[in-house]
Amino acid sequence: MPRDLHPRLLRGFVATAETLHFGRAAERLHVAQQALSRDIQALERTLGSALFARTTRSVTLTPAGERLLSKARRLLALHDEIVAGVDGRALLLDLNSDVTGPDLTAVRILSAAREAFPEGELLARFHGGLAAAAVELLAHRLDVSFGRFAGLPARVQSQLVHLPLRLEPMAVIVPLGHPLAGRPAIPLAELGGHPVDICAGNPATTEWADLGARLLRAHGLSAAPPFSPPVGVDETAHYIARHGDPMLTTTGGPAIPGTVTVPLVEPVPVSLLGLVHRPGLRHPGLTALRSAAAELGAREGWLRRPAGSWLPDEDASLLGG
Repeated sequence: MPRDLHPRLLRGFVATAETLHFGRAAERLHVAQQALSRDIQALERTLGSALFARTTRSVTLTPAGERLLSKARRLLALHDEIVAGVDGRALLLDLNSDVTGPDLTAVRILSAAREAFPEGELLARFHGGLAAAAVELLAHRLDVSFGRFAGLPARVQSQLVHLPLRLEPMAVIVPLGHPLAGRPAIPLAELGGHPVDICAGNPATTEWADLGARLLRAHGLSAAPPFSPPVGVDETAHYIARHGDPMLTTTGGPAIPGTVTVPLVEPVPVSLLGLVHRPGLRHPGLTALRSAAAELGAREGWLRRPAGSWLPDEDASLLGG
């Protein structure tokens, strides 16, 4: 008898193979860790091979797992393309994978939309960077993304729809031993003498680097050298420990081992996060996302701008009224 594979099992395998951590893979997939472990075990039974070598301290791919990974990615990509193209029910979203967690705005919106639209298929791809996602949106390989719209070229903006979602206060991630690590908040002026990493070395997030550069110029601060950016919580921790520069971020992200996230003040710089998609996109999943964002935003005052905050004019113009 042929052995059928449910795409959910392969999706769980790929997420675990990419993170090498069952907890973070479950968080990425928005499932319980126990459910993910059961799916991996079911996949291993179906294939008759162990895919991961597990110890109390690490998870690694076995040779069989390494051979499966590229095939599983290709099969899932084809599956997503077929579902999206044939019945129109799948909605493909891009979320930031560099440092993602359950408290980030886009992840919260997705979770709420899935609860409101359980019969639909909202497929999250964790790549990161609206600059890169915009290319995929315009090529119809992606339906929805989140990020700073004002940082995209005008010709790209003209081809996409933007919905302002949230003004997110900005912060810096610093190593625990950094002179600024013990502060409850850091006035911008006190970043003088501390070059700030704005992820300028990442071509996928040029919209974020542009925001960081504007912030630093406006307050007479300097940028750190544009090193190759990290991906994931553990790599970010290693990167920050190695380079030691404050890394620009927004508040509410996941804890990075060996670091602390300190809010910026005087003034409070904010980043405008938006939902972005192609014009004419009609999908109940998009409706669910927009409704979830509206409900969360109204309840928590997401678009309420702090008094005396800093926001580039280009971003402020997108807020409308």
